[in-house]
Amino acid sequence: MHPTMQQRVDGLAALRERTILATADFYAKIGRPDPAEGPHYKAVAKGNAWHIVEVKTGKTRCFCFSYSAAIRFVDALEAAAMRKLVGRQ
Repeated sequence: MHPTMQQRVDGLAALRERTILATADFYAKIGRPDPAEGPHYKAVAKGNAWHIVEVKTGKTRCFCFSYSAAIRFVDALEAAAMRKLVGRQ
């Protein structure tokens, strides 16, 4: 990656961390729990298939051809994402 682009990415990551800390500090001051994060993945019907889409990036992770299979896959991806988040906290 170009050095100036890397500097920008690093700067934005630092700002994102400060935003997260400031939000947590704000909620601690008013005595309320932090707001729950929304879902990481969703199932979207496109044609004859269901696309499993990552909410933050909008990228399609996989395709399923039945609604029940799509929902099972979304649940599995959500569980995997939660396992990764628990380790970081």
